[in-house]
Amino acid sequence: MGAIVRDGSGRLLLVRRGHPPGEGLWSLPGGRVEPGEPDAGAVAREVLEETGLTVTADRLAGTVERPGPGGVVYEIRDYLAEVSGGTLSAGDDAADARWFTGDEIARLPLTAGLLDALVEWAVIEPWSESSATA
Repeated sequence: MGAIVRDGSGRLLLVRRGHPPGEGLWSLPGGRVEPGEPDAGAVAREVLEETGLTVTADRLAGTVERPGPGGVVYEIRDYLAEVSGGTLSAGDDAADARWFTGDEIARLPLTAGLLDALVEWAVIEPWSESSATA
């Protein structure tokens, strides 16, 4: 489960993973849903743990499947979420947490498939070849 969170300027919140899988890559804040935990609760808990921000989950933006260790396939549900409090600070397994514009996101080392999913779900605008390599 992941959270798509924007600030007042429309920038998107990303975290740089501090541990495998994806160590060193930027991704949406999120993580595992605990047994019996509703997705909205997992969104709030994971974002708080990784970023120090309190959020409220809204609607499902989209779902992707990603391979995991040992042949496991993870189904990741990403939700739109709104900040209701807190102070941005990397925590838990996040090595960093920052706000980025769509153009900045297109130039970051991202987890596999993230950029395509964000474009497909109309979270960010499609990027051009020149902006992706600038």
